[in-house]
Formats: sequence, C-alpha cells, structure tokens
Amino acid sequence: MNILVVGAAGTIGRQLVPLLAKAGHAVAGTTRQAEKSYVLHEMGASAAIVDVFDREGLSRVVREIQPEVIIHQLTDLSHRDFAANAHLRRVGTRNLVDAARAAGVRRMIAQSIAWAYAPGEDPADESVPLDLEAPFPRRSLIESVQALEQSVLEMEQGLVLRYGLFYGPGTWYAPDGLMAQQVRRGELSADEGITSFVHVDDAARATLLALDWPTGVVNIVDDEPAPGSSWLPVYAETLGAPAPSVSRERPPFARGALNTKARQRLNWQPLYPSWREGFAATAQT
Repeated sequence: MNILVVGAAGTIGRQLVPLLAKAGHAVAGTTRQAEKSYVLHEMGASAAIVDVFDREGLSRVVREIQPEVIIHQLTDLSHRDFAANAHLRRVGTRNLVDAARAAGVRRMIAQSIAWAYAPGEDPADESVPLDLEAPFPRRSLIESVQALEQSVLEMEQGLVLRYGLFYGPGTWYAPDGLMAQQVRRGELSADEGITSFVHVDDAARATLLALDWPTGVVNIVDDEPAPGSSWLPVYAETLGAPAPSVSRERPPFARGALNTKARQRLNWQPLYPSWREGFAATAQT
C-alpha cells in the first residue's frame, strides 16, 4: 500500500514509519525541515519537504505521491505552544483534507486526543460528546479537536484515533522529558483527576492496525484509567524522584477513557496494558 505519513518525524511518526515499512508498505513522510530528510530515509521512508500551511505546496505533494492512505500525525507542541497546536489542528487539517480530496484520496487516519470528553464520573467511551461547554481556555482546545475531527470525517473513509496521554521515548514523560524534569523538581501534585495513558509503541501499533479498521472514532488508551494519586507516585519512583505532594482536587473533565472498542471489536492488544509496567520499562531504556 502507498502511504503518506504527514508529520513523519514526530513522536508517533518515528515509531510508526518503521512499522509500516517492515509491513511492506511504500511510505512517504513529510517534514517541514529539510535536515530531517535523512531521519525519514533511515526509517524506510522517502521524504517530502512541505509545510501544511502551504496549501499549494501540500496539494502538489499529495498529487505527486498519490497515496492510498494519508496518516495525519502532525502536532506543534515542541515549545508547549498550545495556541499554535490548535491552529495546526484547524487550518493544517483543513488544508490536508482539501488536498487529499482534490487528489482522489479516499482514506485518512488522524491523531486526536482522549481527554476532550465532556465531564462525567466514569471513563468515557466514544459515544460521549466532546466538552464543548467547557470554559476557556479549555474550550479553545476542544473546539480545535472538533475542527480536526470534523474535517477528517469528511473523507470517504475517515478514521480518528483518540490517543491517551503519550509516554515512552521522545515524549514529555520520557526520563529526559519535560514532565520528568518537573517531577524531579517537585512541581507536580498528585490529585484525583483521572488520566488514560498509552505508550507510544502501542499507539504506533494501533495506527498500523487501523489501516484495516472501519471509519469513525476510536479511543487508543491502556486498560487502567487512574487518578494522579495512583500513577504519579509510581512514575516518580521510577525516576528516583521525591514522592509528590497530594491534592484532593479532581477537575470534572479529568475522567479518563475506555479502550473497549479497540480491544474487543478491533483486536488491538497493547504491549503495555497498564502504565504500571510501561513506566518501569520506559525508565530502563
């Protein structure tokens, strides 16, 4: 299969592209930075240098590659610029979908998030609506997620993967990542808000399987949604960091998500069913 991975040099792209190549697919990857071309070549992909905000250039790349599937893994969070990331979700995704449809591409798989659901007591499945009544600034996040998902689902075969919070190599939760640094400095407290994690290897494997999944929306999270009071002390211990302070607060939207659809209906089996073994394995790499 001829596949275009947009954002191929990102956190998931670096795990996904080698899986796609190993499975026998012809993979092209986009990057904005020409110096990253060698990274894509080493992973088994050809490189296309293009900015997703360049509508004409993006359309030209898609026409030239003629992919059967586009996998949208673009983010803009290297500097924690959430406004830039929201803009990318809205405008970049719109440009990508327009380019795909103009080139006759039928299928797109896109990265979304599993912590955009409306508040509730229990972990959310895919039937729960997005939190569009949230106050700002959270509403800006939710509206950008909604824009991304609506654009992708315009495709004849659009599939949205709502990933849990990433951990593993190259993420904020890697031993050298941003969150690890904050935990070592004692800057995070363990509250009662529920988080659903997913290891980047599991997210990449789910995306590979998703080439054959039906259209719609799927949560890609591990089996154990957990409050910060459970997972943060374990995470700190794997880092050799001090135990975090404890808070009884629980943000109403911090409810976690369920992976029942992916596990039971789509046969995705995570390598790390819980962050417990995943954190430990990540600390050893």
